[in-house]
Amino acid sequence: MKKKVAIILLAEPGTHEALGRAVHALLYASELHEKGAEVKLVFDAGGTKFVEELAKEESVANPLFRSVEKLGIIDGVCDYCAGAFEADKEQIKSRNLKLISQYNGHPSIADYILNDYQVICL
Repeated sequence: MKKKVAIILLAEPGTHEALGRAVHALLYASELHEKGAEVKLVFDAGGTKFVEELAKEESVANPLFRSVEKLGIIDGVCDYCAGAFEADKEQIKSRNLKLISQYNGHPSIADYILNDYQVICL
């Protein structure tokens, strides 16, 4: 059976530590995908703002972000949190990323767990 992993980025941009979490979420997702795992990357809570941050050409993590986008493993962005944290929903949509809202406006952690995903939160 193929290993299934959901990586949820919760960190909000603004510190080196948060950028480290974002970069590692991208690295882990990419590596797991390369090794044959089924991977879903989710931007949640303050992490919803990282879509805009990582999409900036001047971001040190922009090339990694673009490569992960091309892999098609970004499951989406929390709809509720994108609003609450004032993330740019139009930019999220323009990048062909879906806004997820299965459980009270948020991604459903239960859906991942009940579908045998190991969940990693950063």
